[in-house]
Amino acid sequence: MKRDHGHGGLTVTPYRGYGSRREAFLTGRVFHQAPLGRLVPRRGFLRDLADVVRRIARHGVADARVDIHLGGSHVSVSTDRDGYFDAHLPLVSSLPLDRSWHCAELWVTADHEVPVRASVEVYIPAPETDLLVISDIDDTVMYTGVADKLRMLYRLFIEKPHRRTAFPGVASLYQALHRGADDRGERPILYVSRGPWAIYEMLEAFFQLNRIPVGPILFLREWGISLRHPWPRRAEDHKQRLISRMLAVFEGVPCILIGDSGQHDPEVYTRIVKAHPGRIEAIYIRRVDQRVDRQRDIQRLRDQIRHTRCDLLLAADSVLIAEHAQARGFISDHGLAAVRRDVAGSPDDSA
Repeated sequence: MKRDHGHGGLTVTPYRGYGSRREAFLTGRVFHQAPLGRLVPRRGFLRDLADVVRRIARHGVADARVDIHLGGSHVSVSTDRDGYFDAHLPLVSSLPLDRSWHCAELWVTADHEVPVRASVEVYIPAPETDLLVISDIDDTVMYTGVADKLRMLYRLFIEKPHRRTAFPGVASLYQALHRGADDRGERPILYVSRGPWAIYEMLEAFFQLNRIPVGPILFLREWGISLRHPWPRRAEDHKQRLISRMLAVFEGVPCILIGDSGQHDPEVYTRIVKAHPGRIEAIYIRRVDQRVDRQRDIQRLRDQIRHTRCDLLLAADSVLIAEHAQARGFISDHGLAAVRRDVAGSPDDSA
């Protein structure tokens, strides 16, 4: 996109892939980037606004061919009506065992277009992985204020990555979960959001700036906004469907789920516990409001799964989550100390 210099043209954006030693999954989009007008300045609010509009107004290229090579394995897929591709790549040859990140090569062709080459990282965790971490993003990792829709949209689309607020202790908590109880692990952390793919690049920059483990991947969704359909497509089962898919890919690996009390994470996660008996070790819900009725709802959900091995914890801050995780053997003593230190030294960013 940078080589495009704002003139528009065919662009491919692959998102980080993931998988096991048997198979890999890659997602991305092929689209035409809207050109910048000559009157748009190179920097400032108007340029920021123009970039937001360009991301939202990207015109997907349907039926483009995407050839993907990973090690000695290959698959060809076509893009859907919105320009997205979702590739399942059986691994016919083994990948190197001395690393978790691997590079996949993509070759994209479309009618009347110059072919485009791209590459993307694919995360294959070690066979001895002992825990899978799946986390929400909005009001769980990053403060967005979902209850205030206009402010949320501003924070989602316009606010710069360096001005966005991570909850105190989030970086050290997720680093501790990534490293594990022995401080040497590389557990997979997967992030799921109902936000649009258009904010993928912003989230990537936000995670890097705040030293939050990049997972391997951010699972977003296509909003499908157009002049005829100005509101996002409904996707009530988006999060539950993706989590179920991840549990199938990482078969047999225990999992913890992290979310917030602001929307439907506790309800979705409770359904996951019931649908996948024995797989979920803990549910951590960040309390983002003081509503008594919401706390009662979450207590009822806790009672529904009390007979399982899964603990549901409603926590006001990252320290309470870290203390429970350390007691359950998910993180080390050093990881807990780091979370306490970071929270103690952080200003109150929730206002």
